[in-house]
Amino acid sequence: MTVRTRIAPSPTGDPHVGTAYIALFNLCFARKHGGKFILRIEDTDQTRSTVESEQVIFDSLRWMGLEWDEGPDVGGDFGPYRQSERKDDYRQYAELLIDKGHAFRCYRTPEELTELRAGLKEQGYNRALKPFDLELPADIVAERKAQGAPFVIRMNVPEEGKVDIDDMLRGTMELDWALVDAQILLKSDGMPTYHLANVVDDHLMQITHVLRGEEWINSAPKHKLLYQYFGWDMPELCHLPLLRNPDKSKLSKRKNPTSILYYQRMGYLPEALTNYLGRMGWSMPDESEKFSLQQMLDNFDIQRVSLGGPIFDVEKLSWLNGLWIREDLSEQELATRLQEWAFNSENLMKILPHAQKRMETLSDFAPLAGFFASGILPITNKSFEGEKLQGDDLIRALQFALWKLENLRTWDRDEIFAAMKTVSDGLDLKVKDFFAPLFIAISGTAASISVIDSMDILGPDMSRARIRHAIDVLGGVGKKKQKALEKAYLALGN
Repeated sequence: MTVRTRIAPSPTGDPHVGTAYIALFNLCFARKHGGKFILRIEDTDQTRSTVESEQVIFDSLRWMGLEWDEGPDVGGDFGPYRQSERKDDYRQYAELLIDKGHAFRCYRTPEELTELRAGLKEQGYNRALKPFDLELPADIVAERKAQGAPFVIRMNVPEEGKVDIDDMLRGTMELDWALVDAQILLKSDGMPTYHLANVVDDHLMQITHVLRGEEWINSAPKHKLLYQYFGWDMPELCHLPLLRNPDKSKLSKRKNPTSILYYQRMGYLPEALTNYLGRMGWSMPDESEKFSLQQMLDNFDIQRVSLGGPIFDVEKLSWLNGLWIREDLSEQELATRLQEWAFNSENLMKILPHAQKRMETLSDFAPLAGFFASGILPITNKSFEGEKLQGDDLIRALQFALWKLENLRTWDRDEIFAAMKTVSDGLDLKVKDFFAPLFIAISGTAASISVIDSMDILGPDMSRARIRHAIDVLGGVGKKKQKALEKAYLALGN
């Protein structure tokens, strides 16, 4: 048997360090056993998936030294490697399950589903929706079918009892069927959910081992059941511990930068980031903290993974990155890395058209453009003194701007300006007054290169990280305040 592992990221936003973490362990496991590592793109969410996000996934993983044997961009014998290109296959398998009595068409409306869930809660039931909950009278089904009403295909699941899930790290886990819902397999737009596509693709691509995050443990019963329904052998499962913030909560961008691009833009070395992710729940036999990807490959043993939630501590990453800079780079190599990082021709040609208009001497360039080659800026409360917006109004404006920027699918000057203008108008603020604190958050000063142009050049990850930092500097947004702000933000029609 040839070992075959995979990762299957969704191209719906910034490439997450968690994706790189899972990719690293899948790569190491496959290489250790002389197998193949596959990259598959799960783009079933057609409203959020973009070609740009897909390319960024390729670029960021390769930047970290993580190469795959098969994938959308390199080909292979088991393609296509994008789920959107396999759409017809999934419908056939969903219909097959209906024919076998393992799935059914569900014409329930969203309002009815909400009412059903509320009813269970009121009755004190702590269980998922089951097929008998969702069943409609035959005449209503016929009526909705005749009207061409939308429907989804759901799987049949047991109402009660237990199911055993075998895991490479955790042994046999016993899970309760009562908590497993009649999962949607095919959405009303004809696209599969993760659960159907995941099982079908893993079978057709002959995946032998599935190494994924522990957040998928509760989905394992559905996947095991689907394998049984189809009569297929199930890959071996290995649920890796989740990356956590220093406060032990699940790693999230609210508390820690999570985008690979952010760390690249901050000036972390790819070797150091890969090294650090390799330490997340795993250790070298000699317990050394600094090691290369090749050293990890040479010494990899999945049983050395610890199930305690690994802490992703940016300060520890910075310390490790410093070791790589000082111990592994000559002065010439460091100079080359600096040029490649911030002072390459492409970056300079983006900045110069804006800086040149404000320059009288060459020495004017550094003060004007230094923030482009910086990480998180050393701004304080005093940085915002003298601006029209103050206090809660200032925090609200920055938070609304951040949320709007987080929802941008395309990052370019016109899109950024339109988004910020929408927020400014919604808050009934003059553009000048609204943009002023953004200038400070992005460049550290109210008098600089256009803030919109600056964000376009800096990119989404660094721009949003700097705005988050500004919000924190100004006192942050607690849970209670956040709920109120979210309500006000939605009221603007965002």
